[in-house]
Amino acid sequence: MSKQSNVVFIISDDHRYSALNCAGDKTVNTPNLDALASEGTRFEQTHIMGGMSAAVCMPSRSCILTGASVFRCVKDNKLDPSFVLWPEAMRQAGYSTYGIGKWHNGTEAFNRCFAEGNRIFFGGMNSHYEVPLHEFDPTGTYSNDSRYALQEHSTDIFTDAAVRFLEEYDSGKPFALYLAYTAPHDPRTAPEEFRARYRDEDMPLPPNVLPEHPFDNGEMSIRDEQLEAWPRTPEAIQRHIADYYAMISHMDDGIGKVMQKLEERGLSEDTIIVYTADHGLAVGQHGLMGKQNMYDHSIRVPLIFRGPGVPHGKTVLGLNNQLDLFRTLCDLTGATVPEGVEGLSLLPYFQEDNSSSVIRKTVCSAYKNLQRMVKNERWKLIYYVSPEDTTKVRIQLFDLKLDPWELEDVSGIPGNMEHIKDLYQELLLWQMEAGDSLELPLPY
Repeated sequence: MSKQSNVVFIISDDHRYSALNCAGDKTVNTPNLDALASEGTRFEQTHIMGGMSAAVCMPSRSCILTGASVFRCVKDNKLDPSFVLWPEAMRQAGYSTYGIGKWHNGTEAFNRCFAEGNRIFFGGMNSHYEVPLHEFDPTGTYSNDSRYALQEHSTDIFTDAAVRFLEEYDSGKPFALYLAYTAPHDPRTAPEEFRARYRDEDMPLPPNVLPEHPFDNGEMSIRDEQLEAWPRTPEAIQRHIADYYAMISHMDDGIGKVMQKLEERGLSEDTIIVYTADHGLAVGQHGLMGKQNMYDHSIRVPLIFRGPGVPHGKTVLGLNNQLDLFRTLCDLTGATVPEGVEGLSLLPYFQEDNSSSVIRKTVCSAYKNLQRMVKNERWKLIYYVSPEDTTKVRIQLFDLKLDPWELEDVSGIPGNMEHIKDLYQELLLWQMEAGDSLELPLPY
């Protein structure tokens, strides 16, 4: 590659894969992300690996940053400092790296990754109107005394910082901008202009909305699940969906301003744009509110690429993982892939004829020592381990072709035993490769 492309990497918090107009949800208004997808390539089947903590965003972001298994890149609920992170690899490849927004992976790692930054939030969640912010500190200290807050919405704060960076950027070096929103994470408090677009009573309820989850999944009283009372009522879930969509539309509007500034500066043609999220969210589906589960609404995230080397208007249905982002970015920019990166490259999907490309035949996810998941292009097996006795498990099997909303557990049908056996063996193989030490008894 004779000329290195710029990179704008945008990551949101809690945005599930289906909550995009271009992904088929015609209620949510996302014109700018839809435009990115139409001008680039959208992946339908991008999965998170999960993690061993209730705050799934931290381990998920660690996997994205390292391209490595969560069981290796996270130690004692912190990012393992021995890994080279992808913005760090960009910096080593000659990029001017700049970080904005949420960083849930420690101050030391931030300063290794970024030469500069602005409006930085070191934390998991906060009121969107009182985000504790830091300016870039080259010493890496980031003391509490240097924190400040702006009386603006977090989405506007981070968007304005990104637009200002693009306005002022005049280096001869390519840049890598990391823009991390805290939206649409709760508290879901979008500006009234965006909330007014969604009337509670107009929100369609997904087919898998339930008053409560049909059994104890080991994490029924976590904070996220207490955001709404039991049993969940249709009216309450409609209100949550409207709040959620308003946050997404507000963020989409901010992303549009960033894209417009790229265009104004004449940078669009030379810039790779990536949009993704750290994990999804239930918002009433399966009687759940949070992301501490293995259903698709929580483990699948949006993934959109646009820019040099990326086909226009393409939708990829093949299975992939967040881990695959690191190697893919390196392949697109010519940066060196450091040791420790386990993810695969998505570049075969960008080729003209990729009808036979299969990057991954299966994907797996984990949540604490309570839940495990394995799926192939049609079948999905979920393991639930009793927190009191790890020898006691229950399973669910879903035929995703016939039942994409994961409504009917077909694990009890004798004819499906072979699918369970095959998926169980795939799960054991993944555990060995990923470094997962949880022992899973035979499910049959």
